[in-house]
Amino acid sequence: MPVPPQQFRDIFGSFPTSVSIITAMDNDGMPRGFTCNAICAVSADPPLLLISISKTSQTLPAVLSSRSFVVNFLASSGVEASNVFAGKGQDKFAGVRWQPSDVASGAPILSDLALAYAECRVEQTVEAGDHLLAIARVDGGSTFPRDALLYCRGEYSRRAGLAAVS
Repeated sequence: MPVPPQQFRDIFGSFPTSVSIITAMDNDGMPRGFTCNAICAVSADPPLLLISISKTSQTLPAVLSSRSFVVNFLASSGVEASNVFAGKGQDKFAGVRWQPSDVASGAPILSDLALAYAECRVEQTVEAGDHLLAIARVDGGSTFPRDALLYCRGEYSRRAGLAAVS
């Protein structure tokens, strides 16, 4: 028998995850985005990643119609943006500087808030419960020398350079 939804959230909220904002452009040329921590590297050759998108997300139609998106991995300065993009507000991009991706159909790149970004084109989608999994090829991206924003047990933290464990 499956665990109840709250227990499931408690289990997966017990370990630190990166925080990202997934962005895409809708059919009307409007930017869309949501906060996401369900991202996974799938393959290095070809470079593929996977994101999980709620079927009720206001960004899902933009990802499906454009068949592209940008994963903006947030730097430690991105807490406020993470909270804004986690909500259902209509104008999440108010006051947020962004550049359109040449690779991902104009999807917003949040380079002021990111420690890295990946410009992606959707290769495949899979229905999974109340979410859709999008497997995408990474066709562009960049990194910046910033600390990472992490989320664990309902709280944000930052992580400076990681020390090797031997």
